[in-house]
Amino acid sequence: MRSLSDTLHRLQRYRTNSVMDAGPTRLKRLEIATANPGNLLGWYYPPETNQRSGPLPLVVVLHGCTQTAAGYDAGSGWSKLADEFGFAVLFPEQSRQNNPNLCFNWFSESHIERDRGEVRSIREMIDRMVSDHGIDPKRVFITGLSAGGAMANAMLAAYPEVFSGGAIIAGLPYGVASSVPEAFDRMRGHGMPSRERLQERLRLASTHVGPWPTISVWHGAADKTVDELNARAIIEQWKVMHEVADRPARSDAIDGYERHTWTNKTGADAIELHRIGGMGHGTPIDTSSGYGSQAPYMLDVGISSTEHIARSWGLTPSFERRARSDARAATSNERRSDDRKEATSYVQDVIESALRSAGLLR
Repeated sequence: MRSLSDTLHRLQRYRTNSVMDAGPTRLKRLEIATANPGNLLGWYYPPETNQRSGPLPLVVVLHGCTQTAAGYDAGSGWSKLADEFGFAVLFPEQSRQNNPNLCFNWFSESHIERDRGEVRSIREMIDRMVSDHGIDPKRVFITGLSAGGAMANAMLAAYPEVFSGGAIIAGLPYGVASSVPEAFDRMRGHGMPSRERLQERLRLASTHVGPWPTISVWHGAADKTVDELNARAIIEQWKVMHEVADRPARSDAIDGYERHTWTNKTGADAIELHRIGGMGHGTPIDTSSGYGSQAPYMLDVGISSTEHIARSWGLTPSFERRARSDARAATSNERRSDDRKEATSYVQDVIESALRSAGLLR
């Protein structure tokens, strides 16, 4: 119990001191007119211009504990990427009345079973985006960090017919905990169900018979909050659905970090594992990419999971990015210059105001 008590104390400290606050948000409030049994909030971001012909793809993004939708967006850069490549983003958000640490309740059966609780609320938000904002129902994807990663896995399990792909960052397998103490045990890698039991829980989550969403798992090798054993367990859980071999079809490096890929019977990539050596608990970002910014649980380790996940889903084809990069380079540089000037001016105003208040400047 001392370990559980220490963890709760740490979460409480992070809740009061480290909540990601992005300030004014780029996101718009999503009005949920239908069922919302999980009592979640909804935010979304439509690209400023539709650069695609036809309906837009949609990425559902779930924040981690102590985070907000706007904070996670600012840290990960999803809405900026959506602007550049023309897709929409949906950000369900937890409230303190549901969970004081703003964690999605991935450890509660009443919130992860199909058509119940929080998963039902997120499903209704997706339907609203499809009906009201020109979303392609065949190109819906989901990602999340930590508790958000575990809830993203729950969505993939409960509604596999809704998603083309999912990316689970520092998350946990589906259905492995039914209480807070069990949740902390699984986070530490203790008491994990057998491979057969993991796969059975996934099979029983829906009556779907395929095709199944592709699965991308991202985990820091030095994660002390959610043990790396969870990443391996997620892979084992999904292997049976995709009917892949035990060993990956190929292993390589991407931006200097391990990537292992399992292919299905047709030779298509079905499951991948990104193992980020030396990284702790959080979302891997690369601030030099222009997407995202460093913050609590947003870790600048030289690889942008946001970019790579979007590319694996076909949202940012490499030829499209090259074609746009030259045309937008000047505009991008001008915006960055303006942003730096604005930030410098703001800091200067704050300093001068403080000096005047202290009587040191007239």
